[in-house]
Amino acid sequence: MKHILPFFLTTLGAYIALPATGQQLTGTWQLTAADMIMPDGKQERDYGANPHGIAIFTADGHYTVEIFREQRMPFASKDREKGTPEEYRDAVLSMSCHFGTYEVDPVKGTIRFHIDKASFPNSDGTTRENTFILKEDQLSWQLPPRPNGEIPISVFRRIR
Repeated sequence: MKHILPFFLTTLGAYIALPATGQQLTGTWQLTAADMIMPDGKQERDYGANPHGIAIFTADGHYTVEIFREQRMPFASKDREKGTPEEYRDAVLSMSCHFGTYEVDPVKGTIRFHIDKASFPNSDGTTRENTFILKEDQLSWQLPPRPNGEIPISVFRRIR
């Protein structure tokens, strides 16, 4: 009996310390922050003070992520095919969306997005690997740096 307790505690401790798996990401997540780390190390808002978004991870490995700036410029013509260059620019830059399949590497602490389609066409058909942290009902990931050195960070809360 005295050997069982140490074994149980060691096993329990290892279980509690296990990195997150894909199964733990399964579900629906509400965006709480879409920030960026600037090249000088300061953290700033990327999609405004109150961005809107959602991430959905299915048990069979599919996902979708949608991020939108709260304030978006409506088209004056009310016709999506008759926007001004400024309206089209704002529409594209006020969102970041993609969907496809995903895998989690619990040892490296990464999530690999196999992007089928994205709001930024250059991401279509690509794979992106991001470091992530799952702490209770908060999921966050850091994207690779942009060409200007900014590092986007997305933070989500599990929807119950």
